[in-house]
Amino acid sequence: MDFDKINEIRKDLYTRASKIKGIPFKEIDTNQRLKTGKGGIGNLVEEWFGIKPNNRSEPDFVEAKVELKVTPYRRNKNGTVRAKERLVANMIDYMKEVDKTFETSSFYEKCNTILFMFYENRPEVDKSEFFVSDVVLFQFPDEDLEIIKDDWEKIIDKIREGKAHELSERDTLYLAASTKGENRNSLRKQPYSDKLAKQRAYSLKASYMTQLLNNYIFGKKESPKIIKDVSALKDKSLEEYIIEKVTPYFGKTQNELAKLFEIKSSPKNLNEMIIARILGVDGKISKTDEFKKANLLLKTVRVQSNGKVKESMSFPTIDFLKLSEDTWEESDFYNYLNSKRFLFVIFKENEEKEYVFNNIQFWSIPEKDMNEIKRVWERTKEIVNQGVIFEEKNGKTHNNLPKQSESPVCHVRPHGSNKNDTTLLPNGDLITKQCFWFNNDYIKKQIEVKEN
Repeated sequence: MDFDKINEIRKDLYTRASKIKGIPFKEIDTNQRLKTGKGGIGNLVEEWFGIKPNNRSEPDFVEAKVELKVTPYRRNKNGTVRAKERLVANMIDYMKEVDKTFETSSFYEKCNTILFMFYENRPEVDKSEFFVSDVVLFQFPDEDLEIIKDDWEKIIDKIREGKAHELSERDTLYLAASTKGENRNSLRKQPYSDKLAKQRAYSLKASYMTQLLNNYIFGKKESPKIIKDVSALKDKSLEEYIIEKVTPYFGKTQNELAKLFEIKSSPKNLNEMIIARILGVDGKISKTDEFKKANLLLKTVRVQSNGKVKESMSFPTIDFLKLSEDTWEESDFYNYLNSKRFLFVIFKENEEKEYVFNNIQFWSIPEKDMNEIKRVWERTKEIVNQGVIFEEKNGKTHNNLPKQSESPVCHVRPHGSNKNDTTLLPNGDLITKQCFWFNNDYIKKQIEVKEN
């Protein structure tokens, strides 16, 4: 089939998809698909197109080479929009995928072109009242495709090393190998190893989908980009590009860098601004298109002259009411960490007590450490549901939440601005706002500090 014919079919698909915009799903649910639970909305839209439920490896619309994805978003309290979930593309067949190139991979063949049908998921409204609000015929921008290709290669390299059982969503930036719903504990054979591996699917991270929504649907102001020319990614990954750009600045003090880039104030996010300037970005690096899509988190690590990491690493404040009812895999902390990749910006103290830019390092939490974090989280939940015990010592209030001495990885301690900055516990008690922290000794073991 020639390209003009494919384009004609795609235009027809887009026109047809647009016809159900604004129509409540209950009005097109002829086979009661909404009652089937998770996936019901996707199934009823597929049936409206004449597609029967399937697990085919080819796109839903074979002649047009277009995959149909019906996907939800939510509005935050501040009016911003986010994807409700990651976008699952297709299952990974470990045995077959290792013999593919990216261009012949099951992901690329299925999802090269996607017909997105977006709907707003409103918790207070019955899903029968939901409706398609926006339709987009989408192809990946060239710069995204280069990063997705690199992600795919990281996944496949691990499978080829006989390590499919060690795959993690945290390994990659845009495209992830994610466990899938109720099948997350299902096991499959893998090549090059006798170990069984969790069943996984290619998926686009929720952070990528959120940025896609903001870029293509809600017309937000375009985010600044680190990569101005896609050719910069032809022979290196995004991470390699960033490392290459910042390396010449190793050995300079924080003050020297601030002066060099004319950052006159001493903001709390000074180091983030320094990295942004090095990469040719005004403002914060966290606001760039690439960081938003990849859910990358920049954290400064200060190493003292004696080699010790100065501070433990904090995370968002704990909602104890939600924590008390969540399971681990539903929890805010799990979802915050599970797909996140870190960029450590390392400064080391010199003899003059100045902090010198020493290194940067991309890092993901190892699975064994996620298991330890889970243990600490579950212990925290147990204590919270039993009732936190408070004790006054030397004019200070102490509690029995997990301490740094109880885990090699993480602990819980205050994160409030002062003792009066409190939050509610399930039993009605008030407690100074708390958060999970990575132990400073744990961070020390993860980072690579260069010799001066």
